[in-house]
Amino acid sequence: MPELPEVEGVTRELRLRLPGRTIRRAETFRDRLIAPLSSAEFTSALTGATIGDVGRRGKHILIHLDTGRTLVVHLRMSGRFLYIDDETPLPKFVHALFHLDNGKRLAFQDQRHFAIMRLADTATLAEMKELRELAPEPLGPDFTPAYLAKALAKTKRSLKEALLDQTLVLGLGNIYAAEAMFAARLHPEMAASEVPKSRISDLHAVIQMILEAAIEAGSTIDTNPENIDGGYFGATFEEALVVYDREGEPCIRCDTPIARIRQGQRSTYFCPKCQKRRAPRSKSA
Repeated sequence: MPELPEVEGVTRELRLRLPGRTIRRAETFRDRLIAPLSSAEFTSALTGATIGDVGRRGKHILIHLDTGRTLVVHLRMSGRFLYIDDETPLPKFVHALFHLDNGKRLAFQDQRHFAIMRLADTATLAEMKELRELAPEPLGPDFTPAYLAKALAKTKRSLKEALLDQTLVLGLGNIYAAEAMFAARLHPEMAASEVPKSRISDLHAVIQMILEAAIEAGSTIDTNPENIDGGYFGATFEEALVVYDREGEPCIRCDTPIARIRQGQRSTYFCPKCQKRRAPRSKSA
């Protein structure tokens, strides 16, 4: 599943192509993608609209229109955009198609059928159900060590589960949560509320460092201009991962084999020696 750095990459690529373009015609091919609107309602609202800025809130892409509405897109497991010519044959699993005024088409493809698109009034966007309870942006000014300490203190769930909760810590998925916990030397099964205050600043710092590094890595990947994937699946940052998907490989710190456990039906990778249940005293990650 794309995580925040990949969604940020997609947002930036869309921002290079879409502002100022008018949607001549819109088509949809899967009702659940745009529910609760009907296909007729959705396409009517988009046809003739001119695209303004393209932004992001958490893992949601925000395509602002001059009609006072915003198209909110969540890629979920496999959603992606393609920027293609009118003559280019459509691949399988295209569920929405936007014909632009420059002879291009913006196609939305989703093999797993989990992605969603919603239309919302731009003026009240923050009140939208999917957005209103989201935590502060992890690279923004409101995501501070004090905020993180307060967010973790109010749940007795495991640290891994808390880090994946988008209402507590925004933007982390399975991959970057594992990397952040390793860098901060915190065991994934420890209760979030039991993370020592002395370790909160380290965890906060590595979350931001990992996300920033992943965004930068994605921005350096030469992608197919038709495939707006934000560097997702690129090898540049994947090669820098030190615990995720490395079960049995030696820890880069202590040579202990990396372990894998199941948490909430997902795999968690960690070093049993470096990430003990009782967190060590604070030191540089």
